[in-house]
Amino acid sequence: MASRRAIQQLGGFALATLAWILCSVSMCLPQWRVWCFREPMDSKPRMTLVGMWKVCIYHQEGNSNISKVCYKYTYQDSFIPLDIRVAQHLLLISSFLGMIATVTVIVAPWKIYSARLQKKATYNLFVIPGILNIAASVFVFFTISYNYLAIIREEGIAFPPSFRTPSIPDTQKVGTALAMATLSSFLFLVGGTIFLSFTLPRRSRMCSNIGI
Repeated sequence: MASRRAIQQLGGFALATLAWILCSVSMCLPQWRVWCFREPMDSKPRMTLVGMWKVCIYHQEGNSNISKVCYKYTYQDSFIPLDIRVAQHLLLISSFLGMIATVTVIVAPWKIYSARLQKKATYNLFVIPGILNIAASVFVFFTISYNYLAIIREEGIAFPPSFRTPSIPDTQKVGTALAMATLSSFLFLVGGTIFLSFTLPRRSRMCSNIGI
């Protein structure tokens, strides 16, 4: 029974850690919204990748050469829509919560199985990382929902003229970073649920009840 609990928590730790990595990596990638243009010209890009922290624009040069230019957002950029601003903060919070949860999970087993804890405590230390991971899942879910809605509604962004990209593309589609964040949200939820389902070993409870 104890080994089953250990395997369960190890699986939860692996899923939560993977979720944190995916969340952190997706946050840095520009492939959240993929803008495509049917007829690339000098004044019209071939493709534009709209990310949470930067935009990458691909222009056709000649018959085969394609140039790529990326612009990193700053807090002074007034053209960035509110949904991206909100998503930036939600992703930062999610990544931070995932990091804290990972550290807590590493410390929790040592505390649970130490003699001191067996004498004095009966609470589940995995509750904290469980709650943190589920909270991170919710924040990432809101982020991906904002982006999915923007793609479905075919919303545009009024980029500055220097970006040389129209404010509205011909077509929009989901990018790999958005898919990665979706998987991250799911893994955060599953990992957090596993942590919350953890129960203390019977011996720990018995020792706490008799004060040994």
